[in-house]
Amino acid sequence: MELIKNQHFEGERPLFESHHLRLENVTIGDGESAIKECSDIEAENCRFWGKYPFWHVDKFIIQDCQFDAGARSALWYSSYLLMRDTRIDAPKMFREMHHLHLDNVVINDADETFWRCQFIEAKNLELHEGTYPFMFCDFVRIDGLKCDSKYVFQYCRNVELRNANIVTKDSFWECENVNIYDSVLDGEYLAWHSKNVRLVNCHLSGEQLLCYADNLVLENCTFDKSCDRVFEYSHVNADIRGHIENIKNPSSGHIVADSIGSITIDKNVKQPNDCVIETRQDNG
Repeated sequence: MELIKNQHFEGERPLFESHHLRLENVTIGDGESAIKECSDIEAENCRFWGKYPFWHVDKFIIQDCQFDAGARSALWYSSYLLMRDTRIDAPKMFREMHHLHLDNVVINDADETFWRCQFIEAKNLELHEGTYPFMFCDFVRIDGLKCDSKYVFQYCRNVELRNANIVTKDSFWECENVNIYDSVLDGEYLAWHSKNVRLVNCHLSGEQLLCYADNLVLENCTFDKSCDRVFEYSHVNADIRGHIENIKNPSSGHIVADSIGSITIDKNVKQPNDCVIETRQDNG
């Protein structure tokens, strides 16, 4: 493997079509597409501030690196990435990629990040600011997610999250096959129009959560006192620990909680309108 160390590159495609290349303490400055149409690349202790540095790259490792704000759209149309201990300050990262493994990565401008990616494995991932991360992603597994970006996980399939703390709005819309464990989800309009969503040991905050959902399952979950109009038009089976303030117009299923503030079933409820709602005291 060729080694390039302690150098600076800029301009148009300075390392175009490089293969079997290791970069150490290298800076990629002003310019575009520095590492394009490449394979078997390693970058350690490198800094990127030029545009589009990693496009059409196959099999690459990024370790202890930094992407400045100017390195927008840095990783597109690429595959088999291992990224560790890296800070990203640029938007629109990770587009049309597959087989990504990330460990201890912080993204400070997550605007339009992770779009149409498949097979994402991540541990200790942080996403801040921006909108619509993880649009149209498939096969996502993350253990340790901290996220305050808006509209996260829209139109995703086959997602598994553990130990997540997500503060957002309109998250998990029109998703399918989602499992979330031991997590905190704070935001309005959670998982509307979703299918096969399962929440286990989660704490939920926000208004009008979990509506228009099909095959929604909650196990040992808790709700903040601010939650109301929950489960409207959903097919749900929910085991709620503690109190839930308001349940409105669930279509079918079974909901049990320690206590319920109020239940709204009005003329707008959708058929089959056979959801059983009860407290643990009611069912003995």
